[in-house]
Amino acid sequence: MADSDAAATLKKDTGIVIKDDWSGYSLDLFAYPEHYFEDLKSVYIPHGVIMDRTERLARNIMDDIGDHDIVVLCVLKGGYKFCADLVEFIKVLSRNSNKSLLMRVDFIRLKSYCNDQSTQDIQITGGEDLSLLSGKNVLIVEAIVDTGKTMQALLKHVEGFKPKMVKVASLLVKRVPAAVGCHPDYVGFEIPNQFVVGYALDYNEYFRDLNHICVISEEGKIKYKV
Repeated sequence: MADSDAAATLKKDTGIVIKDDWSGYSLDLFAYPEHYFEDLKSVYIPHGVIMDRTERLARNIMDDIGDHDIVVLCVLKGGYKFCADLVEFIKVLSRNSNKSLLMRVDFIRLKSYCNDQSTQDIQITGGEDLSLLSGKNVLIVEAIVDTGKTMQALLKHVEGFKPKMVKVASLLVKRVPAAVGCHPDYVGFEIPNQFVVGYALDYNEYFRDLNHICVISEEGKIKYKV
């Protein structure tokens, strides 16, 4: 994302690791909606970098499970942009390679945040007929994994339908002290314990319309707090 000793390094198992001292890019360098002026501190991961990394993840997924039928289980609402772009990249690769990945996309919704704090109350809604997962290869697509407790609950829920295989792709993994060790198979970026918004990640339903992943300001948290 920047030069070799500044923002990020590449690791095989964790994706692009963003260092704790990375504060992001100045907002003045990017276009973003005027209604969020003063609500953001910085652009943490630019949209173009997100897209490039997502394309690489699509290729990794094709290398691993190409020539299989899979059910893509998109975790709403935050995962919809990442899922849509990931699926599109996989479709392009399928059209232009000797491997093909037949996909069916379904949706499920998880809720575990109040304002900027993760809660113990995890709600799973949608995907009423997940019996279709029985005997199938499943790719769960999530926007962000922090403590891993929400993903752990979802995996337990999905495994109750006896799929053949379950893989997890997450755009972001957050480094937090309370992590339970539930690590996705495909990771875009590993980030410090920052509350980020944009690219469909929200703060009380705001900021989903940002293209970039940004750090919310304290003013923004107060403005949109419930």
